[in-house]
Amino acid sequence: MHGMTIDSKYGVPTVSIHTDKFERVVKSVARVSGLPGASMAFVPQPVMGKSDRELRAYVDGNDPITGKPVMQEVIEGLIRPVGEAVLKNASFERTTPRLVEPDTEDNLHQLFLENNWTDKLPIILPTEERVGEMLKHTSHKPQEVVGHMRPTAFREFWEYTVEKVAVNAVMAGCRPEYLPVVLAIAASGATARHSTTSSAAAMVVVNGPVRHEIGMNCGIGALGPYNHANATIGRAYGLLSQNLQGGSVPGLSYVGSMGNNYAYNSITFAENEERSPWVPFHVQHGFKPTESTVSVFGGCHFLAFTLGVREKYWREQVQNLLRGMDPNLRSPVLVLDPITARQFIDRGGFDTKEKLIQWVYENATMPAKVYWDYQLVQNYIYPRATFGEEPWASKLKAAPDELIPMFRPEEIHVVVVGGETNGYWRIISGGYDKTVSVDAWR
Repeated sequence: MHGMTIDSKYGVPTVSIHTDKFERVVKSVARVSGLPGASMAFVPQPVMGKSDRELRAYVDGNDPITGKPVMQEVIEGLIRPVGEAVLKNASFERTTPRLVEPDTEDNLHQLFLENNWTDKLPIILPTEERVGEMLKHTSHKPQEVVGHMRPTAFREFWEYTVEKVAVNAVMAGCRPEYLPVVLAIAASGATARHSTTSSAAAMVVVNGPVRHEIGMNCGIGALGPYNHANATIGRAYGLLSQNLQGGSVPGLSYVGSMGNNYAYNSITFAENEERSPWVPFHVQHGFKPTESTVSVFGGCHFLAFTLGVREKYWREQVQNLLRGMDPNLRSPVLVLDPITARQFIDRGGFDTKEKLIQWVYENATMPAKVYWDYQLVQNYIYPRATFGEEPWASKLKAAPDELIPMFRPEEIHVVVVGGETNGYWRIISGGYDKTVSVDAWR
């Protein structure tokens, strides 16, 4: 994408070089960006861990996609103008048909499967009758625009309507009364099918009266497969993301190297406000306790997991959990059973979430030399630090053995959920995106 920007916007001849694993996604990005003729060359994968000699052999060798010498492709690409004609003449589809031709149920299921409109699990066929019943549970018109979504910052936004969201809610198995929650998630514009090699998933926390109105689970098994609303709303989020952003096809518009099992229902649950000793998550973000909301997180890759908050060495044990996280691969969301939340008050005196967050910020530290050696820190933070951007510029000045914070306070979050069968808790990597009103979509 950077190569296309330099070439088309600034008029500097550019050839982008990629590894062969990214052929389909690179060409797809070029096409949807309106530059299908963008100059590019490919070398073998991987480049990580290779010596200078091995990397030089890649450049001196042949392009594994075309079979041509890499340097010949570079030279040809630099002297071949892309031209504005390519941009003007390019076309790409940014919608899907409203209806498909009538057929047998089996054939329609196969059609949805072959067109990548499903998550590969069985769906409820979205007939006009079912979608119409779903639409009765919002006051908004079927053709009203809900939002815009895309899998990466390099792709065009797709626009989607209330009806399009309702179709995906039906497919996921949602009951009609769940629609305002699904619409609020869709209105966030944050995709649950983000195309990143780190295989990120999403997470949704629901707050307010709607939790009980539609029977969501915030207690025993809330993060598991034991509640219809939790499971289907989360699944609808995934389906609407892939279908309303232009697709999510491995190797083409999705490049998650390993994939992520969390993506099946996007870790969707309700916060246990009644048993929490602290204010609810949505109240922390400016909403009233009586308002219903969804809070969306992205970049959920992994978790740390433990039991309880010990009396003597709890500080060291929590620090070990925090230091097990990548300092750039999203930030920590402490997901606590109510038992654990009360233990943090008893052990640390954290009578507010903010006090616990401040403690985490001050104690999630590592030596500067270790911090700056993380690959993702090198990729994304180091360049910003060298340009003087804070707080990273100050970290870059730290002595090698000096302890520096892994995260910023505003990146750390706390959510209470669970049925108090034991004091288990976890830290999920997740970047908070935004909180959206459900009431606005009723």
